[in-house]
Amino acid sequence: MLIEMRGIEKVYKLGSERVNALRGIDLDVSEGEYVALTGPSGSGKSTLMHLIGCLDSPTAGRYLLAGSDVSSMSDAALARVRNRQIGFVFQTFNLLPRATALHNVEIPLIYGGFGTRERRRRATAALERVGLADRMKHQPNQMSGGQRQRVAVARALVTDPSILLADEPTGNLDTATGNSILELFAQLHASGQTIVLVTHEADVAAHARRHIVLRDGKIESDDANKKESAG
Repeated sequence: MLIEMRGIEKVYKLGSERVNALRGIDLDVSEGEYVALTGPSGSGKSTLMHLIGCLDSPTAGRYLLAGSDVSSMSDAALARVRNRQIGFVFQTFNLLPRATALHNVEIPLIYGGFGTRERRRRATAALERVGLADRMKHQPNQMSGGQRQRVAVARALVTDPSILLADEPTGNLDTATGNSILELFAQLHASGQTIVLVTHEADVAAHARRHIVLRDGKIESDDANKKESAG
């Protein structure tokens, strides 16, 4: 099992108040799954995403990622896990504006301590994988929104992560461009990539193969999408 969560709770303290963002989450995700997390504002989906991505630690409970207990790791250990095992795709792309696509994709490898030749090889392969072989020397302002998001996806994939974690990846894109990104995710999933997608849009969630709905810090439903069960 790639993700194993048991009894996960997250409490935020706001002055004298305690906000229970997650209330006893149990979740398993197998390698190669394509999962969408949805729920209304305040449901806990963003908090759960942060925990899955090792951007935060639970208040209580246990989280095993590829067999390693990350729920009680130090900040330094969590940073290593984020660099090596999790690829992040955000709504806002988060690209360096004056760097080329190739250099933007190389950044996680720089932090990972890879040498120049290996960084170049991996970054080139990642950009080819997302269909941007002809845009490697372009800067973000020379590319469309969809191309910028593809660069962000290539950057997320360049470390060969266990999980591709996407937070509202189509939120800043028009419908046609957003669909092209979702088609890319479908291709990545077909090649074996594990994807966890966080979205508030039902039509985006429908592209995943499993749909988890959160409400009030708990899992309200966890279902395979109908189009897969119908097939």
